[in-house]
This record gives sequence, C-alpha cells and structure tokens, in this order.
Amino acid sequence: MPRLVLFNKPFGVLSQFTDGKNRATLADWIDLPGVYPAGRLDRDSEGLLLLTDDGALAHRLTHPRKRTWKTYLVQVEGEIDEAALAALRAGITLKDGPTLPARARRVREPDWLWPRDPPVRYRARIPTSWLELQIREGRNRQVRRMTAQVGFPTLRLVRIRIGDWRLDGLAPGQWRVLEVAACPPAPRRKNTPKHRRRR
Repeated sequence: MPRLVLFNKPFGVLSQFTDGKNRATLADWIDLPGVYPAGRLDRDSEGLLLLTDDGALAHRLTHPRKRTWKTYLVQVEGEIDEAALAALRAGITLKDGPTLPARARRVREPDWLWPRDPPVRYRARIPTSWLELQIREGRNRQVRRMTAQVGFPTLRLVRIRIGDWRLDGLAPGQWRVLEVAACPPAPRRKNTPKHRRRR
C-alpha cells in the first residue's frame, strides 16, 4: 500500500534530499527510504510538505490539471484591505500570466502557530496583518508574487493544507506516515491513425 508522509518543513530547509551547497535538506529530518517530495515548498516558506513512494499519487497531487487546493497562512506587510482581497479572489496578472481566482480572507494571527526561527524582522512603524489564501496552482513563489502585486509583500508563509491533508498538530520538523489507497495508473492514449490527405 502506498505511503504518504506529512512533514512540517521548517524555515530554511530545502524541499529535496541532496544539496551541493551544504544547506539543510529533507535528509536532515526524514530517515525514511524510498519516498520523495510530491511538489515543493520554497526554502524560506514553512509548513506542510507531502512525500510519497507512489508515482501515481505524486502525479495526482502535483499535476496542474488536477488543481488541488492548497491553503496558506500569510503574514504580510501592512494592513491588508478588502480591495486587495477582492483582487486576489478575482485573479491577478503576474509576469507569467493571469492566476486562477483564489480564496482569500483576512484572519487573526493564529495562537497555535509556532515562532519562526529566525523571527520576522520587527519594525515598529510598519504594521503587519494575516490572511488565509487558497490557490489551485503551483507556480514558482506564486503566493509571494500575488501579495506583492496587490501591494502587500509577504513576510511569512506557512502552508497548512493540501487537498484533504492538514498539518494537524505536527510541530516543525515532525512527520507522520499514512497508508493510502493506491491510485490507478493514468490511462494510455490510443494511437489514432492519421487521415490520409485527399488527392
């Protein structure tokens, strides 16, 4: 039966098992052979990262057409307003094209959230605020680019959910293994004969 690993990736850890620059990687935290990341999470982001030993499951979780919802807690610079939230919900245009509509709402800073190490730089004259943002895409640094585009740069980014899977109390660096139902392999495309050109 396929294994699915739920890992709370700490800040500063790469979403890979090897690195030529002596930076922290998954190998420093996870000693389970045969699993690999299904998707990624930026080095300066925290939270839920899924790993699996099943290729079909990894495909289901990461393929763009599947459009799996991913939920983030985002601390931004400034007091985010309804106009910015409405723009995120409608979809905004980035350099690599328009985004799909997101789900966005302002929230209070969660009382259960662990302190970041190192902490976000504190500036007394610049307030911060939090939002919950859900997206169905996985572009490079997408959340950070989206909040910056609407005028509120991201200071801290924590992924708390991917599809049906949540952090559920995992502390930074902790992981849990689940056994999940196997995914059927993707059907192969049939080769259809090309129509002959009429003379």
